[in-house]
Parts: sequence; C-alpha cells; structure tokens
Amino acid sequence: MSIERAILSVSDKTGIVALARALRARDVEILSTGGTAKHLADNGIEVTSIAQWSGAPEILGGRVKTLTPRVFGAILFDRANDSHRADVGRLGIPPIDLVVVNLYPFEATIAKTGVTVAEAIEQIDVGGPSMLRAAAKNHRSVLPLCDPSLYDDFLREFESGEISDAFRRRCAVEVYRKTSKYDATIANFLGDGGDLTFNLTKFQDLRYGENPQQSAAFYVASGAKPFEQIHGKELSYNNLLDLDSAIRLVYAFDAPAAAVIKHTNPCGVARRESIADALRAAIDSDPVSAFGGIIGVNRDFDGDCARIVEPMFLEVIVAQSFSDDAREVLSKKKNLRLIVASEPAAGIEYRSAAGGILSQDSDRIAGRENWTVASERQPTVDEMDALEFAWIVCAHVKSNAIVLTNRNQTAGIGAGQMSRVDAAKVAIMKSILPTAGTYAASDAFFPFRDGLDLLADAGITAIIQPGGSVRDAEVIAAANERNVAMVFTGERHFRH
Repeated sequence: MSIERAILSVSDKTGIVALARALRARDVEILSTGGTAKHLADNGIEVTSIAQWSGAPEILGGRVKTLTPRVFGAILFDRANDSHRADVGRLGIPPIDLVVVNLYPFEATIAKTGVTVAEAIEQIDVGGPSMLRAAAKNHRSVLPLCDPSLYDDFLREFESGEISDAFRRRCAVEVYRKTSKYDATIANFLGDGGDLTFNLTKFQDLRYGENPQQSAAFYVASGAKPFEQIHGKELSYNNLLDLDSAIRLVYAFDAPAAAVIKHTNPCGVARRESIADALRAAIDSDPVSAFGGIIGVNRDFDGDCARIVEPMFLEVIVAQSFSDDAREVLSKKKNLRLIVASEPAAGIEYRSAAGGILSQDSDRIAGRENWTVASERQPTVDEMDALEFAWIVCAHVKSNAIVLTNRNQTAGIGAGQMSRVDAAKVAIMKSILPTAGTYAASDAFFPFRDGLDLLADAGITAIIQPGGSVRDAEVIAAANERNVAMVFTGERHFRH
C-alpha cells in the first residue's frame, strides 16, 4: 500500500528533516503543525498546515490543532470497509497513510527541579497520543512512527516500495508501549500512590532462572543502563542477584572495600588503605567459600587486584572500573564476567510475594549519632570503629545474622539461621581467624542472653545490636558480667 499523505508533528525533531525530504522525494504530501511546520519550512521542505488542510483553525493557544473529524476520519477509516469508504467519499476526506508523531516531553518536564503542577499539566499531550493510537488501531493501512529510532527502518521499507505487515505491527505495538508509559508517568505524578505502574523494558533474556527448569528475563526502567558488561559470557539470574548484593555492600563503605559474595551473602569482607589489600583480606576471610563466588569492589580494579584473583575460579567481578592492566590479565578467562557499576541510587525496591508486589524504601544505615552504650564498659575508639564496620556488613547478611570481625575484616559470618543462637554458632564455626578479641554484630536484638554468652565464650570483646528486647536488662547484665562492651543502635537491619 503506497503512502500519499503524511502527518508530521513532533516535539523531538531528531531526524525529522531527513525523513521529510525522503517523503517529498516520493511526492508524499506532508501535513504539519506549528513548530514542526516552521522547522520543516525553514529547511526548505514544502508543507501544508493541518489547519489549512482540515479547515479548522488552531484554538485555545494550540491545545486543539488536530482533534477534528477530518484528521481522524482520514486516519481511522478502514480501506476495506464499504461504509467507511462511503463516509469519507461523501465528506471529501482524503486518506492519511503515515502518522509521524512524538509526544510532549512530560517526563523531562517533571524531572526539573521546582516544576509546578500547572507547568506539568501543560506538557500533557492530547492530540499526539490520540493520532498515534488511531493509526496503531488502523496500522494495516496507516503506519504510526512514534519514535525517531524507527525512522531508518521505515526508510528502508519505504524505499523498497512496500511496507511489510511485520513492520506495521511492530510500529503499532511500539505506540501502545509508548502511550501506556506516558499515561502511567502522568498518573504517577498526579496520583496519590494508590496505584503502582511499572514501565520496564527487557534488558536481556536469561538462559534460565534459579534452576534450569525455570525460564527468566531481566527488565529495567525504560532507557536505564544499570551496569555495563565488558567481558565474559552472559549473566545468569543468580549472577544478577549476587552482583546486586556485592554492589550494595561495597558501596556502603567510604574507604576502599572488597566483598566476596555467595548465594547473596558475603563470605568475606574487608576494608584497607588500598583496594588490592582489601581484596586479599576479603578472600582470606573464607577462601573455601570464595571458590565460584562473585567479587565486588568500590574502586578501580587494577592490575594488582587482577593478579590476586588470577588463580581463582570466579563467576563475576563488579567494580567501579577496570584498568587496562587488569583487563589484559583477566581477558584470558573467557567466561569470567567483568561488570562496571556505580553506586546504586536509593529509591523504592520491589519484589513479588503471595501473588502480589511488595514495595519498600531502600534500607539505609544511620551513623553513630543515634547509638547508645548499654554496657558499663565503654567501647574504645578502635572498638567503635570496628563495631561500625561489623554493623555495615551485618546489614547485608540474610537474617538471622551474626557477624564477627576484627577492625577491618570479617572473621566469621552466620547467615540465614532460624535462631540467633544458631547464627552465632555458625559465625564462630566459620571463623578461620581467631575469634578471641573480635567484635560481633547482630542484625536484630538478642531475645535472651544465651547468644551473648556464646559469643563471650568465644572471646568477643564488644557487641553491636539494635536493642529493644523485653529482656534487654538480662542481656545487658550478661554483657556486664562478661566485661563485654555493648552498643545499641536503635534500629534493626533484617534482610529476607
């Protein structure tokens, strides 16, 4: 089906001049509005104004330009329907075969600091979505182009002499994606939070989910690029969960820090003056568990780091960047995935549960200003620094969680246990380093003194925990009996 007449009305004028020239070269009549018509005319392209063609002037300061029976009759009439053909023939409405429209920049407008509701409302497009949806409904006869990214493919089809059914359907689907996202953005801005709408684009298909019998895919916010993969085979579902844990943990530290992650839990974490020293210490915390793990660092991954991990089998390394030296060393491992990722932005987190979606703010770890010392013995400056390190690590371990550390390195991690006593036992059992003189963090309060006694028996000298148990007095008494310094943070950090 040939194209004889087109509407071009765009906010984003990327590529529109080249497209219009290609249309005019094939004698396509171009109808246009306001700013688009002027832009095309300024570039020497012959256009007819919509107002002139439809016989209906623009009114209400441009709010009404295309919303006329002539325009929508020309787009919507079904060429195979005798009644439709009779209507347009009787009314003298010639067909429109191509609708090139993109929408007012509502999303960009509301992203501006201090934008008012009135300013945002003026950027709600009415005619544009209406024309696009009309063309998409009638896409077998009228082709909608809602984004400049479609222009090159359109021109290839157009210049071949035939617009394929597959391309028409693709363009129609893109319209419904674009307009649904547009409407959702407006609803979210004006609404009260009573409804939740996701605007996600498939980032990649995954080979399978957590297990081979499960299909899976990874979706991100439209236009987002959460990380860049620069080497290795495709990421798996489990890789993505683990690298998320790694990024969240290492970027919780200001100092150079490294973490080794297995099954979303850290098995070794350290901070040091250099990232290479931190990496070595994190691996040394639990070298057996590090096998097949994911490593995260919050600085550049340099050649020294690469040589440390060169003998190891790892799934993923995620870092702020990779030096040329590191890439040369690690490129020999063809399957090792190298991921560049920045600090994740705080925001709303979602997960599926019980047939619905759970939503919550990102967890944040408050500073020391709200901490209180519950024990008679005051922690030393070094102990407070070590407890802060332990507390940050513990917030990233699955509950119930107990973490043992020295000042800058984990010693033992008890993760995901059904009782806090068991978490303490696992942390002590997992410790390769001596537990005498170490520090402990608990993600939630001690419900009884048994967990504290177990840790004190292992030689822990100071403990950090939220407090808030009905038996706090009993636990504090135990700390005083064992000469253990104990700090209450006033907040817990469950992680399920």
